[in-house]
Amino acid sequence: MHKMVDKEYIRKLYYLEGWSIRKISRQLPVSRPTIRKMLANEEIPRYNLEKQRPSPVMDKYRPIINQWLREDELAPPKQRHTATRIFERLQEEYGFTGGSSTVRRVVAQLKQSVPEVFIPLTAAPGEQIQVDFGHAQVNLAGVNTKACLFCMRFKYSKIPYVVAFPTERLEAFLEGHVLGFAYFGGVPRGGLYDNAKTQVVKILEGPDREDIRQLS
Repeated sequence: MHKMVDKEYIRKLYYLEGWSIRKISRQLPVSRPTIRKMLANEEIPRYNLEKQRPSPVMDKYRPIINQWLREDELAPPKQRHTATRIFERLQEEYGFTGGSSTVRRVVAQLKQSVPEVFIPLTAAPGEQIQVDFGHAQVNLAGVNTKACLFCMRFKYSKIPYVVAFPTERLEAFLEGHVLGFAYFGGVPRGGLYDNAKTQVVKILEGPDREDIRQLS
């Protein structure tokens, strides 16, 4: 059975395409323990094309994808773009009509050209907060209701502050900051944010956005 599936193909799906072990096992006839052995067997392979395949359809989208990937350099790993998410954004925001496999190939090429960066895992006291919206199903008066959880955490202490809102709209986003700063007794020097819709107030040309910080 294992001869039917190339090991390097599995490693490519995991390291370059961002597939999880569970997804690979579900899509291919290989067990999860076997996949883990294949991934741990040797160093991460490097796929270097001597010459990029011509792709006129993607030429105008390459700068957009490249910008998203470079923005990902300072984002937490779980918040970075996968090839699938890039494909979806191109469809939603730019009316892209090409195939997902074409996007995956271009993403893999561009990721090789993005220099490796190192994100500090620690911060000084009061230096940085991390903010995100999460969701939870709660029972309110017998009714199963979706609650929007505003989450703020200081990176140094890792102490969280969470408050529930009925919406993720801008007023909830701002009130969550006010309540969070009051809870912690101060305002940090900076913050690390997920790409929240509430933070973006205007979509500009190309990949640019105008967020609430630019209006202050």
